[in-house]
Amino acid sequence: MIHVRVVSPARSTRALLAHLQRDPAVVHLAELGSAATSNPQGDLLQFDVLNGGANGVLDVLEAHGVVDEGAVAVEDVVLARSTASSDAAARMPRFSELTPIWELVDARIRGLGGYPPSWFGLLTIAGVIGAVGILTNSQILIVAAMVVGPEYSAIIAVARGATLRDQPMVARGARALFVGFAMAVVVAGAFAAAIRASGRTPHAFAIGIRPVSHLINTPDLFSVVVAVLAGIVGVIAITESKASTLIGVFVSVTTIPAASDVGVSISYGAWREALGSLFQLLLNVAILVGVGALGFVIQRRLWSRVRESAGG
Repeated sequence: MIHVRVVSPARSTRALLAHLQRDPAVVHLAELGSAATSNPQGDLLQFDVLNGGANGVLDVLEAHGVVDEGAVAVEDVVLARSTASSDAAARMPRFSELTPIWELVDARIRGLGGYPPSWFGLLTIAGVIGAVGILTNSQILIVAAMVVGPEYSAIIAVARGATLRDQPMVARGARALFVGFAMAVVVAGAFAAAIRASGRTPHAFAIGIRPVSHLINTPDLFSVVVAVLAGIVGVIAITESKASTLIGVFVSVTTIPAASDVGVSISYGAWREALGSLFQLLLNVAILVGVGALGFVIQRRLWSRVRESAGG
């Protein structure tokens, strides 16, 4: 359930109220008259909406000019206890409470789509941690690098922007990914070069025992499978509001280690390995974006069919 606060243009309020009163998903409707006195002015309405009907209600608000001439604020309802809400939930179609609220999904992705200096700093730090893990053949440090990496916010923004044909969103996300990974590669490479120049290269890595690096720079069918699964998990998590650090770690398994290995391999003159890691990075980012975009399209169509089969 979500709580909606609306500033409605006075000329639209009567028609909007009539629609909301008829909608079985709307409960706890309150009209506060001309309570909104500035920025913008209008009638203030508040109500709760069950998830299964939220997309339709938000579409109605836009159709009545509320978005352009008034205001809409939405927040999740953690707890709602009333006979009205219980009865409304009982009348809703089966599984309707699982319906993604697309306006909230897009707002969540746009909220993650800010790329302050700290975002690039975290991605660079993740690249250096990954470089240490590669040099020391430490899988634990590779996992640590994946925990730090914030790149999924940009990847999912590019994917969603592509489905919405939102070129600015796609451009911002793609630019952040390019600059962020370039910084991670350069700094990881500089760190590896410093280790090499100081003579502190771990013995196993120096004599060619590099199992972690080899796993990263040799993309194969299994790499593609993991990238596809990561993309599916990511898009499901973001649409169901279940995005978490663990989801980010799973996605980062396909990106951060590859960026780190590009820098390390270049610093040690392992050009074939560097090209393999670069291909791994580009391939996986492309798969994550493609699977994410396709996942949004498929979910939207599936939920639309569920809604239609339930009679609206």
